[in-house]
Amino acid sequence: MVYQARADRYDTMKYNRCGRSGLKLPAISLGMWHNFGGRDIYENARAMILRSFDLGITHYDLANGYGSPSYSAEQLLGQVLISDLAAYRDEIVISTKSGYDAWLGPYGEWGSKKYIVSSLDRSLKRMGLDYVDIYYSHRPDPETPFEETMGALDMLVRQGKALYIGISNYDAEQTAEAIRILKALGTPLLIHQPVYSMFERWIENGLQDVLEIGGSGTIAFCPLAQGLLTNRYLDGIPADSRAAKPVAHLREHHVTDEKLEIIRQLSEVAKERGQSLAQMAIAWVLRGGKVTSALIGASRVEQIEENAKALDNMVFSLEELQTIDNILAK
Repeated sequence: MVYQARADRYDTMKYNRCGRSGLKLPAISLGMWHNFGGRDIYENARAMILRSFDLGITHYDLANGYGSPSYSAEQLLGQVLISDLAAYRDEIVISTKSGYDAWLGPYGEWGSKKYIVSSLDRSLKRMGLDYVDIYYSHRPDPETPFEETMGALDMLVRQGKALYIGISNYDAEQTAEAIRILKALGTPLLIHQPVYSMFERWIENGLQDVLEIGGSGTIAFCPLAQGLLTNRYLDGIPADSRAAKPVAHLREHHVTDEKLEIIRQLSEVAKERGQSLAQMAIAWVLRGGKVTSALIGASRVEQIEENAKALDNMVFSLEELQTIDNILAK
């Protein structure tokens, strides 16, 4: 069946300006870290991508190594672009990254100009694209001067292979330096992608201020703490959950009885708001307007639909915020 996007796809999604740029991102973006690879069911992945677009989620986030096996997430998105979304390319924001292990040898990771340029060329080929909308340095390189890393990113924008530049996993001081260098080069830093959730709040200790002053946006990854901030863990660790498998950074020993009790108490606050725990967690990340977009993962279409409904109730009272802080402080 030929895919045709829903005519009402922009009616309910909220779009936020990314820093002081002209680009707006959906308040919820789709990350393709897990469940979008060669070992996953293609039709399920395709259904999630298309359903997200029908819900107004116009941003798909990848990295050169995403998918299982590595690189297969970019290949999968390339297939869906060809089969279903080619006519909508101008309505879609596609981002990818380089920084972690991508191929053997001394030029296959970190932040050298050779690696960054080669990695993007490989990513574009896998996706069948002439350019990506956002290209990230996935992590700071302690041995390569920032001038080289940022200079390579600036060059790729000038070559037309990327429209905007982002960074991920940089601390406040490193981010300030990246902003300074890129501004001098004439390619402002569009966005930073840090981990941020109720359980991971390090960006509140300086990074958010740096980004606000620098005019850069923020897209938070793992806003649901890899599934901990959902209803899945209310009764313990499900057999098919990330915590029960050697996947990503979530391990069974991270899910303590104390954390499970915090999750249950947060769920009660969400119920009082008329939300699921996941919906409240996403709304919390987006509170106050400092975060441009929350980057969700998914394994089923239903999860995307549930998470999109977080936008139905984005307002927190001061009492609710204090209650959440008190629960998290236990």
